[in-house]
Amino acid sequence: MSSWSEFISNGTDWFGEFGLAGLGALSFTEAFIQPIPPDALVIPMAAISAEPSWLISIFLVVTLSSVLGSLVAWWMGDKFGNPLLERFASPTAVAKFNLLVTKYGTFGIFIAAFSPIPYKVLGWCAGIGKMDKYSFVLAGFVGRSLRFGVEVAVVGLYGEQFLDFLLGPGFILTTLAGALLAYPAWRWWDGLDISDEEE
Repeated sequence: MSSWSEFISNGTDWFGEFGLAGLGALSFTEAFIQPIPPDALVIPMAAISAEPSWLISIFLVVTLSSVLGSLVAWWMGDKFGNPLLERFASPTAVAKFNLLVTKYGTFGIFIAAFSPIPYKVLGWCAGIGKMDKYSFVLAGFVGRSLRFGVEVAVVGLYGEQFLDFLLGPGFILTTLAGALLAYPAWRWWDGLDISDEEE
């Protein structure tokens, strides 16, 4: 196991010891500073039980804590500005993140909240650009709700069947489907025209 994988695994285990409180802390901090995705804890927690109250609790904790954490990211961007971005992202990535905020606004935030694009960096950019907090929170809440809602529902309600599916030929089918879905998103991200941002 690589040192990075070991770090992710150890961090997830540590947060997981505290149950829902740990999930909230993981999700909250991931939204503005640390790299461990909440999914690493959401999936095993949702697989424990299909009890609706348990699944709803997971969904509410991970979603609300992530959105609250994104407000810290907004504040960090507003307070520390571009030096924060320049330290953690390449100039090209910074330009693309800024473009998502300035050109696409709430839709750009929704994309980041729903997708694997680093949500924290969009939060920093939104703070730097002083994006309206209401629009920022609303877009993030909708995007995070969809992302974690689907995840919790699939794993919690169909966990055993889904696992059986993955252990069979489903793993190959899921991998191919994921690649097909991710490719257009990757092409769109890679092809973002940042010339206006660089001028």
